[in-house]
Amino acid sequence: MADAGQRPPDLFPLLVLGGARSGKSSVAQAIAEASGLVPLYVATGEAGDSEMAARIARHREARGSHWLLHEEPLDLVGALAEAAQPGRIILIDCATLWLSNLMQAGRDLDAEGAALTAALRTAPCPIIIVSNEVGQGIVPENALARRFRDAQGRLNQRLAAQCPRVMLVVAGLSLPIKPSSRL
Repeated sequence: MADAGQRPPDLFPLLVLGGARSGKSSVAQAIAEASGLVPLYVATGEAGDSEMAARIARHREARGSHWLLHEEPLDLVGALAEAAQPGRIILIDCATLWLSNLMQAGRDLDAEGAALTAALRTAPCPIIIVSNEVGQGIVPENALARRFRDAQGRLNQRLAAQCPRVMLVVAGLSLPIKPSSRL
């Protein structure tokens, strides 16, 4: 890693993809902690029910108290503008929940995705984005689920194009998809 506060352009932003319960958040967290920078967790999920509240509590416990936290379900670009600063590494968990929140709010998904990728290009610190790979299953039966699956695929493509490194996590194992020239 470069000096604290400098963003190595060939390593970050990093996109960590995986299916549900694949271990992608744990892999991303380990990378952030190994950086030597101050880790900031940007949470996009909301505790809308008891099951989600329990998931959020498990994530908090797994991170520990040395992590800073910024909760933002919709304005991810604004959260990055406020929180990104030299000496930090930001872990966004996750782009999938953010996209779901945007859809429920009736936001323009293409415009929001474009704004996020622009923010990633100019961030003054390393950023890791966690996102679900949802396109490898069966075609969803209802139109809303198909729209979400398609939007998630487009967002992941847009993020992967912006990131010099992309990893796929399967069964807790990370597989490089888009390695840096230095790897």
